[in-house]
Amino acid sequence: MPSLLIRLVLAEVTRWYAAGVALFLALQLTDALSSTVANLITYKPALSTAAGAFLSLAPSFLNRSLVLAVPFAILLALARMQSDNELKAISAGGVPPLRLVWPLALPFLLVAAVTYGNANQFAPQGMARWWNTWYGVYNMTPPPPEQLRYTYAPPGALYYAGKVITPPGSDEAQLQGVMVQRGQSVLTASTGTWNTRTRTWTLLAPWETRPGQPPRALTGPVTVPQTDRLRPAIIEVEQTTTPVLRARAADPGLPGTDRREAAFTVAQRTADPVTPIIFALAAGALGLLLRNRAAAFGAVLVFLVGFYALWTTMPGLARAGAVQPDLAAWTPNLAFLILAAALAWRLR
Repeated sequence: MPSLLIRLVLAEVTRWYAAGVALFLALQLTDALSSTVANLITYKPALSTAAGAFLSLAPSFLNRSLVLAVPFAILLALARMQSDNELKAISAGGVPPLRLVWPLALPFLLVAAVTYGNANQFAPQGMARWWNTWYGVYNMTPPPPEQLRYTYAPPGALYYAGKVITPPGSDEAQLQGVMVQRGQSVLTASTGTWNTRTRTWTLLAPWETRPGQPPRALTGPVTVPQTDRLRPAIIEVEQTTTPVLRARAADPGLPGTDRREAAFTVAQRTADPVTPIIFALAAGALGLLLRNRAAAFGAVLVFLVGFYALWTTMPGLARAGAVQPDLAAWTPNLAFLILAAALAWRLR
């Protein structure tokens, strides 16, 4: 009998969850569709091209909808059952309220698996297709990937470039804000090139500085050996698959900001799929304490706004080094897990 009553609760939550996923998908698709239609009217691309770009956003939209619909479904389902006295009947049938919380998390294990696969593989590929498609529609070349604040310090030398721009398929990268220190000589230049085949840097119209001498302008380009390898250029993390981000996070030659951002994104793509399970526990305990639907709607808003505030704050703290990337990625889940534990204690 108790297992049958629990299945009735899960069936009600499932119906509301399907409605919630459809609602959040519709909201996101409407926003994307409006911008797509505007571009169709302005640039007149082929309908198949625009449709392909639009569909490339589906994995990202699906992930958000699958996660956001969890508190929506549980809080509203339990509020409806509370208003109709069904939860009282279930409690009278021998199922205490706290025993209803744990089974609510079980169906969302499948949701966690789906969101994990999407977040780590399909969503980044879809975002890359989205941007590359519209660059083609706009008749623009995608900007070449770039690396900021490159530094290389072999024994007795120092190489620095404010920006390294790597055109796709080229053996030569463009350098901006260049400085090379070798022995007593310091060369500086506004621009230069990095030839990966000959493993050299060429500084264009450099200035040379030596101890006790005023800086002097050299008449032509100066080529110096540079034995470091040219790393894969930095691409936006939302367009980068997880294996590439793991390699980026472990590369000591990259700036700390880039490595921390990559490490945070890798951790976040593991933490976010766990969010539906945490949401189910916290929303289940909270929903059993509510007494009407108005309170449930208010709780949904507070729930999602509170999580979103934490979720959007942590990336900046992780990039700046104020919080360790792994801890920053898991902080929203940890906060709501503590909330779930407090509500469960209150429910007892």
